[in-house]
Amino acid sequence: MMEAGKSHTFFIHTFGCQMNQADSGIIAALLQAEGYLPAENEAEAGIILLNTCAVRENAVDRIEHCLQHLKGLKKREKGLMVGVVGCIPQYRKEEMFSLYPAIDFLAGPDTYRTLPSLLEQVRSGGKLASLEFNAQETYEGVEPLRQGAISAFVPVMRGCNNRCAYCVVPFTRGRERSQPFSSVILEVRKLVASGYREITLLGQNVNSYCDTEEGYNFALLLDAVSQEAPLARIRFTTSHPKDISEALVRVIANRPNICNHIHLPVQSGSSRMLDLMNRGHRIEEYREKISMIRSLIPDAALSTDIIAGFCGEQEADHQASLELLSDIRFDSAYMFFYSTRQGTVAAKTLADDVPEAVKKRRLQEIIDVQNRISGELFQGAIGSVIEVLAESESRRSCEQLMGRSAGNRAVVFDRADYKPGDLLNVAITGATSATLIGRPAHHDTRA
Repeated sequence: MMEAGKSHTFFIHTFGCQMNQADSGIIAALLQAEGYLPAENEAEAGIILLNTCAVRENAVDRIEHCLQHLKGLKKREKGLMVGVVGCIPQYRKEEMFSLYPAIDFLAGPDTYRTLPSLLEQVRSGGKLASLEFNAQETYEGVEPLRQGAISAFVPVMRGCNNRCAYCVVPFTRGRERSQPFSSVILEVRKLVASGYREITLLGQNVNSYCDTEEGYNFALLLDAVSQEAPLARIRFTTSHPKDISEALVRVIANRPNICNHIHLPVQSGSSRMLDLMNRGHRIEEYREKISMIRSLIPDAALSTDIIAGFCGEQEADHQASLELLSDIRFDSAYMFFYSTRQGTVAAKTLADDVPEAVKKRRLQEIIDVQNRISGELFQGAIGSVIEVLAESESRRSCEQLMGRSAGNRAVVFDRADYKPGDLLNVAITGATSATLIGRPAHHDTRA
């Protein structure tokens, strides 16, 4: 039987993107406001929530594995409640109950405010789902419960109006809606007062941010946030190539505390594939946007997403992706082979006709090219001195810290007398394809 008092403790497993991480903070705050207490781990919790992502097949596989584990845990821990929230229940609906008997309740991304009442109803017996879309829900006024005190995510918009053929986000998170400008600024002020050193503005497509009442687009919002938090690093993600503007790039160039890293997903180097993907731009336009960024921010660090083996992809399309990687030389890339997502435009209208062996071979070739480029770029940084925000101890040694450069490069360096949260200059002495290695330089920028 469950220990007395444990029934009102909760633990959240977070899967997927930064938006899911931000949502977990919102969920925790809403539950805590109703008297629930966060547990240190799932063994101490009476309620376990899986905050889920449906974008990639491997994320779904991880969640299924976790649910199998929780099925056994529920047999041993009578009274334990398990809920699946976020994108997967919105994507798969009530069939989740029959597929996974361990689940007691489901909640979609727009219904987290209903969780306290949902829990009370489930406690009385039965399985319940709250999966409605709410085009007005931005969770304005909810102050998230955050982990750590160095970096914070601030969602500035939710949902997506794009209809990329492979993507489930419009079906799991609904249409775009923006946080009011004043609400974003208030949250940033609180983070500054609490001593946060880095703030990341989040949205499925931040370029679409729009507060019509106060007259702010994303470029104006980003500029205002950077001025509101002059001693903090400011980041944002994600941008859509068809929407990123010169005005936004000029803001990044002109404001010293806005990091010079831009994540600009391309998905394919072939215009034919971009048309099939319904991306809304051609590869020539993408290259023009990259040229514009580099003309205004010569030291810009660029990253991207690439999908191998999308429907109808031919060898020439794949070679175009390899050529794009070689030409642009991204710092890093998120690389996947295509898997059909139920309910998407591609699943309804396109044949998944690239054999899995071909997908895997093409993906490996993409990975090999990108790893070579990343390795060359990182080797080229040896001998330089870069500013790093220390985030944590290195996994390998307590004598070292790990942090990130403004360009989002991971840096491991000798600890000396520094601690997480310090901003310092690091002399780079070595590199792998994914990490820079160094030691503190003589002059740092510690707060």
